[in-house]
Amino acid sequence: MGVTLKGHLRCANAAEADRVRAALDEHIRLTRAEPGCLSFEVSATADPLVWAVAEEFTGSAAFEAHQERAAASDWAIETKGIAREYTVTGMP
Repeated sequence: MGVTLKGHLRCANAAEADRVRAALDEHIRLTRAEPGCLSFEVSATADPLVWAVAEEFTGSAAFEAHQERAAASDWAIETKGIAREYTVTGMP
């Protein structure tokens, strides 16, 4: 069974949104290249401070590897403190 994550990244202000935009393309590129990544979408919404996030990985090992890589990445540094509201399904 795959693991999915769905939710939102919610910026508090334009400065946070600028940080997301500056780091997002590289984060998407690196994540999509990870073993076990089936899909990874971070899309702007009608609200310029909110992004919709949808991820799917082949299983818990691939999802956990993604979480570890992302936590040690430039993305984590650039988006530290920005609110994330996610639901994860498929984890044991």
